[in-house]
Amino acid sequence: MPASFHAATGLLAQLDLLRIEQRGAVVHVRLNRPAKRNAISDTLVAQLQTAFINLPEAARAVVLSGEGAHFCAGLDLSELADRSVAEGVLHSRAWHAAFEQIQFGRVPVIAVLHGAVVGGGLELASAAHLRVAEASAFYGLPEGQRGLFVGGGGSARVPRLIGMARMADMMLTGRVYDAVEGHGVGLSQYLVEDGQGLEKAFALAEKVAANAPLSNFAVMHALPRIADMSQSDGLFTESLMAAIAGGDPVAKVRMRAFLDGKAGKVGKS
Repeated sequence: MPASFHAATGLLAQLDLLRIEQRGAVVHVRLNRPAKRNAISDTLVAQLQTAFINLPEAARAVVLSGEGAHFCAGLDLSELADRSVAEGVLHSRAWHAAFEQIQFGRVPVIAVLHGAVVGGGLELASAAHLRVAEASAFYGLPEGQRGLFVGGGGSARVPRLIGMARMADMMLTGRVYDAVEGHGVGLSQYLVEDGQGLEKAFALAEKVAANAPLSNFAVMHALPRIADMSQSDGLFTESLMAAIAGGDPVAKVRMRAFLDGKAGKVGKS
């Protein structure tokens, strides 16, 4: 970890299943249950929700990763209780509430995936806006073999990445994608060698954090909703969002800088 990152303070420092650090506008949230392969317990779900609701005011992007050899091996099965149907619904909705704060929170989230990205771990990863996979990453949805069904938002998010048929295959047959296969079907946007994921994610986070906050907010909140609309409704919503973003004082300053030749042009970096 670069020395310029510093540990979170206050409420965020009290979240013992997370390790949270900050460097400027970038916050690093790390799942911190390596002995359990970062399996998601009820407490970890609650802490994730608390963390993303209470991000530092200066935060403009988050990097989400896992401590140890794995990103996240999914639901902590040691906590799998004999719940009633009503209790099961509430348990699932608690996951939905936490992951909603990641997907539709205040700032974009970049997940770094390595080792197991399985079950609830894949559901968590799919709530992020960008995914950087290391060569060791592998993806699975073993709920079908265990008599279960996804409950952390996977049925709504994963098909938007890879398609419903591929998700059904993973759940029905136990198919596992390695990092290269997962990248090919859309589970990650970037594929790097082992040990290089955080470096790549931090570089991306710095770029994202430098964008106008309202523009980032539009990409996070408007774009996925427009994709779910009819074309006519989507185009009208796009017009509204474009006008709101373009009318933002920050956007006006940036456009003037571009027209004056003071901002970089599009090209490979």
